Amino acid sequence: MKKPELVVSCSSVAELQRLIEAGADAVIIGEEQYGMRLPGEIKLEEIQQAVAWAHEKQAKVYVAVNKVFDNASLDGLFEYLNKLQEYGVDAVIFGDPSVLMAARSLAKPLALHWNAEMTSTNYATANYWGRQGATRVVLARELNMEQVLAFKQQTELAVEVQVHGITNIYHSKRELVKNYIEHQGNDASTQDRSIERGLFLIEHERRDQRYPIYEDGNGTHIMSSEDICMLENLPELMDGQVDSLKIEGLLKSEAYNETVVRGYRAAIDAYAADPQGYEFRQEWLDAIAGLQDPERELSYGFFYKEQVY
Repeated sequence: MKKPELVVSCSSVAELQRLIEAGADAVIIGEEQYGMRLPGEIKLEEIQQAVAWAHEKQAKVYVAVNKVFDNASLDGLFEYLNKLQEYGVDAVIFGDPSVLMAARSLAKPLALHWNAEMTSTNYATANYWGRQGATRVVLARELNMEQVLAFKQQTELAVEVQVHGITNIYHSKRELVKNYIEHQGNDASTQDRSIERGLFLIEHERRDQRYPIYEDGNGTHIMSSEDICMLENLPELMDGQVDSLKIEGLLKSEAYNETVVRGYRAAIDAYAADPQGYEFRQEWLDAIAGLQDPERELSYGFFYKEQVY
């Protein structure tokens, strides 16, 4: 059986190395100027070093260039992509067509992964982007298992699915936290609105669920109150020939991400080696649960919900 790729987002070159050593086949990195919702920034000057090291380990490096671009943000985009191509980056992740147009002007091809977050919901649109040059589609997190497997059967592209971690549920380019602080009569410039602050929203009727919220140069981001965990259900995705399984490393410690990578690596390898004799080992999940934030439930996300759209 062909093994799916195991890919994880990471915050630094040190974590990149740690997660590849733990069993990741590929990593996602980037910086705020061009990418959104990354665990940390890895600047252009570090990417060349990261790619060289990863390639020595037969691992791949993908760079997130997935922000929503305005006119001012386009300055330097071509030069940035040109450097990524020069450094041997294996692909860039994009949602905005401006990235694709800039990539077309490069002297050599640069692989493109289309990730439109919440709108990559049908194979016809994915195939359109494939004809424009994309080689992979990252499916919307709101698709259920039936839709994911049907998508894979109908697309020309490689399919990536998130199987673990936090998900984005809302994004605005406006500074909503800043506006809220100022509406209260406070000075927003003195307030920490970053990931590290630990801000969250609570619904009145479900006060036990906390939705992390942070603000950066790309606007305001509201994240899910639970973490996806499909560790027990990987055989279904593997039988469906899904090409890439993603672990989202955002808002998690390096130790947590390493433990998750090791668990998924073990499960993937065990099932691929002997599908008929495969047995899930509870210790894989227990290791993750032991580091899981007690205020964040591990769930199947939308995978087994009957209707989404």
